[in-house]
Amino acid sequence: MKKGRKFGRKRDQRKAFLKILAANLIFKERVRTTQARAKEIRPIVERLITKGKKVYSGEEGKKNLAAVRALSAYLPEKAVKKLIDKIVPRYHDRNGGYIRIVKLSEVRKDGAEMAIIELVK
Repeated sequence: MKKGRKFGRKRDQRKAFLKILAANLIFKERVRTTQARAKEIRPIVERLITKGKKVYSGEEGKKNLAAVRALSAYLPEKAVKKLIDKIVPRYHDRNGGYIRIVKLSEVRKDGAEMAIIELVK
């Protein structure tokens, strides 16, 4: 069985869409979107934060370039910088669970279930 939602897009469009959504969550730290999108983006951003924690896990004062390059392949440069400098230090002692999804009411027009996805403080 395949996992993941299609969102009515082809593979390359869906991949780009999820990258943009992940970058926006890192920039704004809180995004209002549909529940399906929030549930789909959560594991992606959690993995990115965990990967960001590995940037400084080696020798003192030296960056793990493999981790930085892995992040750079998925996120824009500014998002990588914010992730490494501001977000990762917040979760240094936390083992996962960096993201919270809060369900909201439905949209009146199309009945889509909305949610706020945010980084836990």
